[in-house]
Amino acid sequence: MAVQYLGDNPINGGVSLGQAATSLVSLYGVTPVAQRTSTVLATSLLSASSYVSIASNTAAILLELSNALIALGAYKTA
Repeated sequence: MAVQYLGDNPINGGVSLGQAATSLVSLYGVTPVAQRTSTVLATSLLSASSYVSIASNTAAILLELSNALIALGAYKTA
């Protein structure tokens, strides 16, 4: 079976998955999902006033990124 590549035509300007935040996208055959929204990713680590805040903000951001990758099918936990 031949490999089919996305974006193998340098004239076309690139590849985009989904036309809007509501477009459903997936990888590796998982159920397609719309773009995730999260206020966690808008949180600045630099504005945290204590180590505890920085640690909890970092954990929340990493958890959200992990969940997004799993939902897309880009990361598998089991």
